[in-house]
Amino acid sequence: MINGSQHTFTWHVDDLKSSNVDPKVNDDFLEWLKEMYASDGIGEVKAVRGDRHDYLAMTLDFSTPGKLGVDMTDYVKGMIEDFPEKLTGKTNCPWNENLFRVDDTKKKLSKEKAKIFHTFVMKAMFLGKHARQDLLPGITFMATRMREPNEGDWIKLKKMMNFLKAMENDIAMLSANGSNTVQWAVDAAFAVHGDFKSHTGATMTMGSGTICSISTKQKINTRSSTKAELVAMDDVAAKVLWTKLFLEAQGFPLEANIVYQDNTSSMKLEQNGKASSGKRTRHFNIKYFYITDLIQRGELEIEYCPTDEMIADYMTKPLTGAKFIYFRNKIMG
Repeated sequence: MINGSQHTFTWHVDDLKSSNVDPKVNDDFLEWLKEMYASDGIGEVKAVRGDRHDYLAMTLDFSTPGKLGVDMTDYVKGMIEDFPEKLTGKTNCPWNENLFRVDDTKKKLSKEKAKIFHTFVMKAMFLGKHARQDLLPGITFMATRMREPNEGDWIKLKKMMNFLKAMENDIAMLSANGSNTVQWAVDAAFAVHGDFKSHTGATMTMGSGTICSISTKQKINTRSSTKAELVAMDDVAAKVLWTKLFLEAQGFPLEANIVYQDNTSSMKLEQNGKASSGKRTRHFNIKYFYITDLIQRGELEIEYCPTDEMIADYMTKPLTGAKFIYFRNKIMG
C-alpha cells in the first residue's frame, strides 16, 4: 500500500507491469528500478507507456477511447504456421456436438503425434486464457485427453485449428459501461461427460466483452441439475469474491457484484440456505451454502437470467449454430 492505495505488480520472468491510481507512484518505482538494476552493466531498465503495450504475447491496445483490445493475432498465426497438417480454415465452429464424447475404439496416437497434440493444446490453453476465451470449452476438454489421446482427439484438435485459421484476425474487445458493476454468469450442464459428471461454466464482464471465463469439468458426480448448479457456484465463488476485493483494492469501489443464474431451485438454496432445504437436498455438503453467507454479508447478489440469455451456457457444452454465434460475439466483444 502506498498513500492508501494498492501498488499492483504482475510479472513473468523479467517482464513487469506496474499500476497505481497515482501516476507518480509508477514514476518513483521506475526510478527505483533503474537505481537497483540499471547500474550493474548488464543492461538497462526499459519502460513503456502510452496506448499500446506488448506483454506475454499480447498487444494491449487502449487506442480506442473507452475500450481495451487484447490482440494475439501474431501468436495465432504462429500456431497455424507450425501445425504439421494443412489447414483449410473452412469451418464456422471450433467443435461439433460430440466434443465431450470419447470414442475408445479409435487408434491411439503415436508418441510423436501425442507430443504434438500436447504442445498445441497447451499453446491453445495459453491463448484461451488471455485473448481467445471463445475456445475454452474445447481446450479444457482436450486437456483431459493428454494421457492417451487418440485419432478422435486429433480430429477435434484439427477442427479447432481450422477455426483459428478462419478467425485468425479476431481481437477481444473489452469495455466497462461505467456502472461500477461486475456481472458474472454461472451455469452448469448436467451429466454431459462420459462418466456422467457435469460441467461448470462462468463468464465475467463489466460492460462489453468477457474479461474472465471458466470452463471446467466438475470433480464430483451429482444426482440432479440443481446440485450441479450448486457445485458450479462453489467452483466459481472464490474468484467472484477475489475479483470484488481486487477491484476495490485498485481504487474502484463497486456498486454491485451480481451473479446471474437460470436455475431457480439452486438460487433459492443459495439465497436461503437450509431454510429452503428439503428431504432431497438436506444431504448437500454445507460448503455449498457458503454462498448464502456471502449473500447475507453483501459480498454478492444472485439474480435470475433467462436460459436463452445465459452466456455462461457457452462454457458448459459445445454449442453450435445460432446460439454459438450469438454468445461468441458477446464473449469477444
